[in-house]
Amino acid sequence: MVCALSVRERFPRLASKPFLKRRTASSVPASLKAETTRPATIPGSTYALFLSIAVVGCLADLLSKQATFAWLGLPSAKSTWWLVEGYVGIQTAVNRGALFGIGQGLTAVFATLSIGAGIGILVWLFKYGAAHDRLLVTALGCVMAGIAGNLYDRLGFWHTTTTPAEFHYGVRDWILLQWPPDHTWPNFNIADSMLVCGAGLLIWHSLTQPPTTSADSVQPDETN
Repeated sequence: MVCALSVRERFPRLASKPFLKRRTASSVPASLKAETTRPATIPGSTYALFLSIAVVGCLADLLSKQATFAWLGLPSAKSTWWLVEGYVGIQTAVNRGALFGIGQGLTAVFATLSIGAGIGILVWLFKYGAAHDRLLVTALGCVMAGIAGNLYDRLGFWHTTTTPAEFHYGVRDWILLQWPPDHTWPNFNIADSMLVCGAGLLIWHSLTQPPTTSADSVQPDETN
């Protein structure tokens, strides 16, 4: 009876080639293992960081809007107080649209998008592992604060029965920037500032993130 010989037995020199050697877990570089493994659980400090940024930012926005509108009232010709005459001031305004007043009257659409974005942030952070990156946690905490602050207004929680209907479900703005004689930046609030800061941090993260390395990028040895 003829015994079948294995490849290693029949071609001992060929079997010594590195591309025929089986890659095992122990042969994977330690640096590659470190890059592909993540902690199984998210530390409590990460939750604390995210919640503190989101909650403090949202409260700062809501309290500042409440105080400003209680002081200066609803938008009118007299609802302006200058910090630097002609340049920086406080002026109440109500925006029923999105950024720069785009989409006036589409409050329900923007409220729905805000809720979806908030849910997406939580899923990305705590289900898909983005919470392991502290810069991402900080950036998304800022974004969540901005979303929550403006969503509160869009859901109509701020106005009363005596508030004119034209202001219902609008976002309260109060920060005024102007470059004379006629260059006026649209009024904004702390929530808008938090959104801009969060977006800036996300851009910074994408520009500074090192390229990922995987085992699939290792090219086989084609030399004979």
